[in-house]
Amino acid sequence: MTARASQLFLPTLREDPADAEATSHKLLVRGGYIRQLSAGVFTFLPLGWRVHERVVQIVREEMDAIGGQEMLAPVLTPAELWATSGRDSSPEIFRLQDRTGRAFVLPMTHEETFTWHARELRSYRELPQIWYHFQTKERDEPRPRGGLLRVREFIMKDSYSFDRDEEGLDRSFRLHAGAYDRIFERCGLEVHAVQAESGMMGGKESVDYLAPSGSGENTLVTCERGDYAADLEIALGVPRAAEFPQRLDAPQEVATPGATTIEALAESLQLDPAATSKAMPVVRTDGTLVLALVRGDDRLSETKLLGVLGTGFRPATEEEILSSFGAGGGSLGPVGCSPEVVADEALREGQFVAGANRDGWHLRGVEAGRDYDPRFADIRESRAGDACPRCGGALRFGTAIEVGHIFKFGTRYSEPLGATFLDEDGSERPIVGGSYGIGPARTMAAVIEQRYGEAGMTWPSALAPYAVHVVALPGLEGAAEELAGALEAAGHAVLLDDRSLRAGEKFADADLIGCPARVIVGRKTLEDGAVDLIARLTGTQERVQSDRVVARVAEVL
Repeated sequence: MTARASQLFLPTLREDPADAEATSHKLLVRGGYIRQLSAGVFTFLPLGWRVHERVVQIVREEMDAIGGQEMLAPVLTPAELWATSGRDSSPEIFRLQDRTGRAFVLPMTHEETFTWHARELRSYRELPQIWYHFQTKERDEPRPRGGLLRVREFIMKDSYSFDRDEEGLDRSFRLHAGAYDRIFERCGLEVHAVQAESGMMGGKESVDYLAPSGSGENTLVTCERGDYAADLEIALGVPRAAEFPQRLDAPQEVATPGATTIEALAESLQLDPAATSKAMPVVRTDGTLVLALVRGDDRLSETKLLGVLGTGFRPATEEEILSSFGAGGGSLGPVGCSPEVVADEALREGQFVAGANRDGWHLRGVEAGRDYDPRFADIRESRAGDACPRCGGALRFGTAIEVGHIFKFGTRYSEPLGATFLDEDGSERPIVGGSYGIGPARTMAAVIEQRYGEAGMTWPSALAPYAVHVVALPGLEGAAEELAGALEAAGHAVLLDDRSLRAGEKFADADLIGCPARVIVGRKTLEDGAVDLIARLTGTQERVQSDRVVARVAEVL
């Protein structure tokens, strides 16, 4: 097909939008691909929607290839479904009522809805199943930012597998992992499949697909030797060894007036901060208090602690801290305290300075196992200077965009929603499930973040709104139309800039739009019968005879 720029809605901009920080946000707005309607809510303009749907088609083809069946579930969802699964209290859900007062939610994912439909699967003979759809999702995101990276409304491909047992779920999981690898490869996107957390969706064996980028909400942790990768939320790192003072036979109290931070404590006692411990009291949803303990130079990973506790939690209030420990937050420690202590693995060996549970005092020589009995777990956040847990190489930390997420939810939804089947022996068993998501809009943004240059963004041929941008300079419209027709006949999608604008304006718009190939029909064409062909990816420009343009464009693409 050939689209005429003179007939397109193509509102390009010469300046970056004032509120844009991410490169993809700037370029998509300037190139006339998207417009913001309100915070975190975007309209896809004609160019943007063409790219979005090209991503969708790649996903659809790979989902169909693994036996996925496309359907469409509604956005408007009865709230009782989410109440049954226990997810109705999430602050991210948009809630509403109809005129009779019946409650509904606008979900950000559809595990409940698809599992509700899976109740019609009655026999093991009907399993396995893979169902998917492309549907609008809503999230009450408190701080939307980054253009298409953190939004309140988005379209997601979410698929759901339903199997009779864990072995079947493993197979469905592997099928999706392979499909995702092919999808991102076809989109021209570099991604890392890393260990992750399932978050509010629940379940286990979770994998994130992270695309390294200049902007993004995730931190990708990789080993310099290439044998380890993980999301920062659950990344394992080996911290540097602490420099401990002389060992003590028992804890000794030491006055530390005013030393309520690790920095002040280490300076006061002339200690390595890594030889201190930091206590953070939290309260589970059932009201019980837990003391989380990490090394003084570390940060607590709330995601890891959530996985260890198996329930939500909040920071303890000042009143709760005083009533449980008898001291303020800067003097807390594990010795003699009644709440459960969850200590990071880095505290397993060595003696540390810890709070004495008395304001203005600390304890030297506190040793796990001897002076207190904790539950050990990895609850620290990995950081620069850590070593790889597999080979000892240095860990690297980089910004990334989460473009896909797959996880096993097992019977997390089938049990409360009553999705069961009859097995071969006639016994009734819960269906075992998995959930798999890809964001086409995030994929678009990630591609731009990885493929932009001084001239702007460069779309890969598989995603570009048009493969070839034919720019007709004044007086050459006829020759340009003839060339566009030949390119269209060869199967290329063509954007023909036939507008009555100066050459500089057309070239500026072509830079902003970023099609893989640009053909310029100018004055010299009348003299030598040739045109200028620019390959966007390499930036090379060459003079090509008009009768060879179609063949040469095919080589460039």
